[in-house]
Amino acid sequence: MNWGVFEGLLSGVNKYSTAFGRIWLSLVFIFRLLVYVVAAERVWSDDHKDFDCNTRQPGCGNVCFDHFFPVSHIRLWALQLILVTCPSLLVIMHVAYREAKEQRHRAAGGDDCRRIYPNPGKKRGGLWWTYLLSLIFKAGVDMVFLYIFYRFYRNYTLPRVVKCELPPCPNMVDCFISRPTEKNIFTLFMVVTTCVCVVLSLVEAAYLIGKRCRECVLASSGESCQHSQDCALSHAEPAGTGGQVFHGADYKPPTASIPLTASSPSTLPEEEEDLP
Repeated sequence: MNWGVFEGLLSGVNKYSTAFGRIWLSLVFIFRLLVYVVAAERVWSDDHKDFDCNTRQPGCGNVCFDHFFPVSHIRLWALQLILVTCPSLLVIMHVAYREAKEQRHRAAGGDDCRRIYPNPGKKRGGLWWTYLLSLIFKAGVDMVFLYIFYRFYRNYTLPRVVKCELPPCPNMVDCFISRPTEKNIFTLFMVVTTCVCVVLSLVEAAYLIGKRCRECVLASSGESCQHSQDCALSHAEPAGTGGQVFHGADYKPPTASIPLTASSPSTLPEEEEDLP
């Protein structure tokens, strides 16, 4: 497998991820992928060759090795890394589908047409569900492989000596594992990093769900406030009156007393002329 191409594809997820997603990617590349390629693969390269049993019976060593190590650590970790990183590739494919759909829409309607996806990489609609399901899938895959490792290798550790009495072994024989301490250190390291990745995936999923719930609550509260304002305006200004207020038939407009001035006419002089 070309790990350089694999790493280049996954690095594109960085710009579509949250802060927790970027931490998860860094942890996967530095503490899992690089450790697997640089160190762990060499440690387990001689596990079958250096598995020695104190017998010369043909086939006894192969049968005992297959019984105690049904699946190699290296192959399990490689399968785990592939399954864990595939959902991130699905996110990239979903964003690429959005961008291609937007380009076809603009080519058909012109540059002035309304855009389907103003920001194709924004986690809204189907992309939000794709991203959330990818987080749940990654956490589930890691937990399943943790259980598989625990079932195959108790307490995630390898013993120094194993006793085997499976046929064609003539009797109970002792078989010795090469470099058990170094393998235990790498196994525990990979288990710890896997647990941290599970926690990060679950925290990121909780963050996305909480953020979406907060946006829904704010949107509903904004709509309720707008509705209450509209109701208040409708009660203060009846519909169809155009802002006019109608009164009953017995309504009398108020009268204001006008003060007398020098220029205003007066009836007093006329009364004085009629006097004898």
